[in-house]
Amino acid sequence: MLTADLAISWQRGNKITPRYIDADDPVHLETAAAVIQIVSQYVGRTRAALDSALDEYVGVGTDYRILRGLIKLLQDRCEFATVSAKEPAEIRAAVFFKTTEQHPVNDDSRAQVIASVAEALECSAEEVMAGLYADLPAQQQLTTFDELSASDLLNLYNVAQAQALLYRCTELRLFLEAKEPEVCRRLFLEIRRRRLIHSISGNPATGYEIRLDGPVSLFHRSQKYGIQMAVFLPALLLYPGWRMRAEITTKGRGPAFFELRSDQQKLRSHYFIEDFPDDHPQLARLVAGWQASDSEWTLDSNQEVLDLGATAFIPDLVFTHPGGRKVYLELLGYWTPGYLKDRLQEFERGSFTDYFVVVSEEMRCSREAPAPLPPNVIVVKKTVTVKDVQRALERLVAAENG
Repeated sequence: MLTADLAISWQRGNKITPRYIDADDPVHLETAAAVIQIVSQYVGRTRAALDSALDEYVGVGTDYRILRGLIKLLQDRCEFATVSAKEPAEIRAAVFFKTTEQHPVNDDSRAQVIASVAEALECSAEEVMAGLYADLPAQQQLTTFDELSASDLLNLYNVAQAQALLYRCTELRLFLEAKEPEVCRRLFLEIRRRRLIHSISGNPATGYEIRLDGPVSLFHRSQKYGIQMAVFLPALLLYPGWRMRAEITTKGRGPAFFELRSDQQKLRSHYFIEDFPDDHPQLARLVAGWQASDSEWTLDSNQEVLDLGATAFIPDLVFTHPGGRKVYLELLGYWTPGYLKDRLQEFERGSFTDYFVVVSEEMRCSREAPAPLPPNVIVVKKTVTVKDVQRALERLVAAENG
């Protein structure tokens, strides 16, 4: 994704939009192809050598920020690693101690030092020299480059410009047309997969309004949260029948609004629906552990969207008792005590009690401690376990019988 200095947008009144480029423009395509070629040619060489080549190319360009933006996106697709016959720290220590024995060191004794170290470490003198500072970032080698086409890079750039706006988002509202339940469920799943703080109102017949808190609205963990909101955007682009309105903070000009529709033509997602499994890894582990337990309750993934009246509930899992009773579980992602309170009030207004909400202290976005909580809330330090849920089921049954 792009850093703030590479993000380009324009504002007119209270409307703000990214400054897109024409992904079909021959000049932009030629530029994209050139920087891709440079990076691909430097696989196996150092980061410093690659940076030097890219700087030289940028020096002749006129669209500096666009070029740097394209390069940043390519660098995100690169993997660098320390490549050395021996650990660089070990080589440096050996050279240091050998140098102290032959101080002062001149050109002749320098070669002797390197030769002695190479012999001691059972490698060549060339490998000693190459590995001496191989762990410094500039000397790390480009080992892998996830190459893409020029057209795909330009489309990725446009999406990245839109994502950069969402880093400054206070609130994002999605309006989803009435769709098949499976379409709605999968879009809700995309929101939960990014663990975004959200509320959903509406129903399948009229459609849904989804409100997502933006990173600017949070006191704590806003940077990590902002990344999750940004990566949600290309996932959203895969789905039909929505419109979006995001409130964006601006410097000295008051809030502005970034609006987008599913039928727009500027942004093309680089995601595929097949890229995302239905199950969250933590939930998958819970299901596997539950199946190995001796509980009389069965546990399965939930496929329902439950109507709570004014709001909708899309739980992750459903516990089923042999007597037919069902209890639903939702794993919250990022959360605040205020958000959790509002969530619990939704269940209360809907007169719905057969649920669990799991919250992790690790994902709390506020230093404020939550108020006393009902037995429906499972608070864990990091991940939920089978024992956590078994105890919660016991508390829930006991509270009803008490």
